[in-house]
Amino acid sequence: MKEFEETVKADISENKKAIEKKKESKNCLIVKSANKWIAESKSRPIPRMLFSELWFERELCILFADTNIGKSILAVQIANSLSLGKSIYGFKNECKKMKVLYLDCELSDKQFENRYSNNYSNHYHFSSNFLRAEINTDVELPKEYKDIESYISAQLEETLSKQNANVIIIDNLTYLKNDNEKAKDALVLMKHLKSLTKKRNISILVLAHTPKRDESKPITKNDIAGSKMLMNFCDSSFAIGSSSKESSYRYIKQIKQRNTEHVYHNGNVIICEVKKDHNFLCFNFLYYDNENEHLKTNTYQDISERDDKMKELLDKNYPNTKIAEELGISEGAVRKRKKY
Repeated sequence: MKEFEETVKADISENKKAIEKKKESKNCLIVKSANKWIAESKSRPIPRMLFSELWFERELCILFADTNIGKSILAVQIANSLSLGKSIYGFKNECKKMKVLYLDCELSDKQFENRYSNNYSNHYHFSSNFLRAEINTDVELPKEYKDIESYISAQLEETLSKQNANVIIIDNLTYLKNDNEKAKDALVLMKHLKSLTKKRNISILVLAHTPKRDESKPITKNDIAGSKMLMNFCDSSFAIGSSSKESSYRYIKQIKQRNTEHVYHNGNVIICEVKKDHNFLCFNFLYYDNENEHLKTNTYQDISERDDKMKELLDKNYPNTKIAEELGISEGAVRKRKKY
């Protein structure tokens, strides 16, 4: 009799929870005490690093850069790392092997082959956990979809479910939503991708272009197309800039973060070299540095013209960092000028 009563009580408790959950799903706002939120959160795992402090599990992350800087090269390298459960030298991956879906809207299969082979021979062998997808340009748009973007989004979700992927990398954003620079369209797209991270418990990396930018100035969140809306809805973001020191050098800078401190800021960017190791085009970690050391210098008639401008800004009590940004030089150069 006692066992029966306990069973009944347990059933009633479960029914109450189910009813509460059903009510919550109908409400726009889910309200609980702060302590209850924390208590429920304890049962969920702590997010692990996928690509150092730049991208964590279950985050919607944006990687942006100008054209021909190497976004796709780095993205494939990250996908390869996650599929193998191994870290890229100089970066951290805290996860075991994961199934990665890479939606490639940039390269043809032959171009992809060229990057990961030695002159179309001795091809690099990827893990079976690395899945690559292309857009079928010959497909007809089904009547139930208003545009190709909404159809691709639906297909993406279906493929994720079918392939049981943990990670998706979208290369690049403009193919999922052609009008991503418009705030309204960016909002719709980011909401959809954000909901996927929660509904499917997956991690998403989206690649995006920047409009032509002034390479003498530091990279900021304002350099990404559709920046305001995109940045509001992503969990994290990082960017790639080209270095003025060597044509093959690139630097990686953290733009937004929620799960960590701001580690790779203006004074501590990651310097890499883009090179092909036998049959794999990749970013090779070199060292950490100040971003200002890799920016292009502004073109002045001569050094005296630059120094006159520096003196003018110093007289106005501009901070050293602001002067360095304005003139495209290092902060150390400004400090040195102050001594005279």
